[in-house]
Amino acid sequence: MADNYLEKKYESYLERKEAEKRAKCRIWRKRLDEYRKRIESEQDSRKENTENNR
Repeated sequence: MADNYLEKKYESYLERKEAEKRAKCRIWRKRLDEYRKRIESEQDSRKENTENNR
């Protein structure tokens, strides 16, 4: 009986651990995408400024 209890606890721990890992990865991916968009928009605005100055 104790073995089943411990196995269930351990399985739930592994599931929580995996869910936290996926959530952390999603957050990181979202931040990376936002950063890329910001960099691209800054580069676009610099190109426009350079073209306007010519």
